Amino acid sequence: MRRAKWGRMVAASMVLMGMGCGCFGQTAAANAPAHAAAVSVKVVAQSPAETKTELQIFCLFAAGPGNVLNGSLAEINEKLHGLLEQVRKPGLFNGDLGETILLTPGEGMPGAKRVLIIGLGDANGFTPARMYLVGKIAWREANRLGVEHPYFAPTILDGGVTGFPTGEVAEQVVRGFRDALAAEEVLRRGGAAGDLVVKDFVFLAGAKHAGDTQEGIDRANGAKSASH
Repeated sequence: MRRAKWGRMVAASMVLMGMGCGCFGQTAAANAPAHAAAVSVKVVAQSPAETKTELQIFCLFAAGPGNVLNGSLAEINEKLHGLLEQVRKPGLFNGDLGETILLTPGEGMPGAKRVLIIGLGDANGFTPARMYLVGKIAWREANRLGVEHPYFAPTILDGGVTGFPTGEVAEQVVRGFRDALAAEEVLRRGGAAGDLVVKDFVFLAGAKHAGDTQEGIDRANGAKSASH
């Protein structure tokens, strides 16, 4: 009798535990945040050295032998009177993945009012997957700085790295934008963040890469979740 009674008690406990686990799973699923809405991103065929905007964001690989500034990066460096080369040194701005530095060009200097540089890490090991983190950082920093219409340029080709379709790069960047926005929405619902400031991004690309870049952005905005 005791064994039968004990067996019934264990069975009842297991049923209750199963019900509890099921309810917990349902509650967790119900409370899971929905993915953020698509981020408005406009592709513009323009060099980041030529923009006139509140915030220009671009990227730099870690300095190394043979890794020189090309194209738009060389133009920006010239307009800043060699400042990029001066700061792009170990101990100053290493260019590690995710490292940031904010420049506020002085009076009389052409271009953006503020310039945010995001490190890409070692050029030799680069893959487009790194740009997911870069996209998150770009969106969060632009929002923190109170900029409604920031400009972004990956500047990977001008950094000396070729072989990756610009669409793949753009897709990862915009996935990062979306997930950064999703996280901010969760914080806002919890009363732990202020108003959203960023309204849209301008994504700069070379004229011959604009179409591929737009396709990557469309894929990211049509995706339900990030893959990285």
